[in-house]
Amino acid sequence: MHTVLRICCVLLLCISEVYASETLTLAPGQASPKANIEQLSWLAGHWRGEALGGVVEEHWAPPFAGTMVGTFKLSSNGKVKFYEIEIIREVADSLVLQLKHFNHDLKGWEEKDKTVDFPLVKIEEDAAYFDGFTIRKISADEIHMFVVFEREPQLKQAVFKYNRVKP
Repeated sequence: MHTVLRICCVLLLCISEVYASETLTLAPGQASPKANIEQLSWLAGHWRGEALGGVVEEHWAPPFAGTMVGTFKLSSNGKVKFYEIEIIREVADSLVLQLKHFNHDLKGWEEKDKTVDFPLVKIEEDAAYFDGFTIRKISADEIHMFVVFEREPQLKQAVFKYNRVKP
């Protein structure tokens, strides 16, 4: 657990941009809106950018069986810093984004049966607002992601700007 806190503190130090209006939060008792995985089909593909002091890369499989699966990798100076396995899945007529973090050697951050969950707050044609995590399509070849790392004393987010990697 201490390792996770240290890594999160390091990540906070790497955040260079703060966008207080790019993420949303579910109000207490607020239900997630109706949505289906096909609404995020534009996310499928191989994406690369720079963030958190290194090169970030994501691969998202197309929607299938009510889910999309993705992987994330942060590399710096030719070495992997950490990975994530991500899914967006249909739950109760809406969507939830779930992920797990792993060190460079695949040792997990979260406990075995735990995930970091982001329920859907709002969906648009070119954006999905999960609670503290926004994915926005800028164009067919560019997406931006905004992730909340700290809420108090003020909201701080990391910004990931990705370009599509052509095969």
